[in-house]
Amino acid sequence: MTFSIVARDPDSGAFGIAVASRFFACGAMVPYVSNNAAFASQAFVNPLWGIDGLARLSGGEAPDIVLADLVAADAGQAIRQAHMIGTNGQIAQHTGAACVPWAGHCHSGSVSIAGNMLTGPDVIAEMLSAWEAAKASTFAERLLTAMEAGEAAGGDKRGRQAAALLVHDGQPYPALDLRVDDHATPLPELRRLLTVSEERFALFRPAMPTRENPSGLLDRKPLDLAIADKEREMERNGVSSQSYATQPSS
Repeated sequence: MTFSIVARDPDSGAFGIAVASRFFACGAMVPYVSNNAAFASQAFVNPLWGIDGLARLSGGEAPDIVLADLVAADAGQAIRQAHMIGTNGQIAQHTGAACVPWAGHCHSGSVSIAGNMLTGPDVIAEMLSAWEAAKASTFAERLLTAMEAGEAAGGDKRGRQAAALLVHDGQPYPALDLRVDDHATPLPELRRLLTVSEERFALFRPAMPTRENPSGLLDRKPLDLAIADKEREMERNGVSSQSYATQPSS
């Protein structure tokens, strides 16, 4: 009932997951991401796979060993689907034999794609093609572009309801955590949220404390200048803010 992409950015080393489903709040149960690993648990979802699997991956265990243990310990493994990337970049995937068709997975390099209850295999094939074609895009944009390609190829055969995008780039907190829990067109709404995040949030986030700099940026002047530059750029390009908070009320 879900299709998702799990990836590691070859340039920055960031880890991320994007997911969409005809299931309420899929972003609350499917994606599990840390600063050095990512795990997606879906189909007849078992959140404990995601929680326990991510903890073990983040500790440096090999994905194939982690997955084998989870499958062996779960009598419901045939109705589960999971895929992951470990700290060493290795990928492991599982599509249970009793997952609702069409169900399957594929991978290439630093990206893993899986889905179940889909309209057909073209969904994940088109996602992989879109991912490969979007190498010039930002990591978050690339993940979302792949999801949009999967939706265009048919997506979840029951329809649409929710989507999410989660990225970690080396810190214990997410660099980006966007969710659409109940919406008629969740992926377009997720793209709008990504656009809004780039207006202010993406400029502010580098000022936040990190493990390397626990105090973060304490001078607001560089941030204010960056925001002003962004606003001038949007004005020059004739781009309006996508944030509802900045739009005049009727």
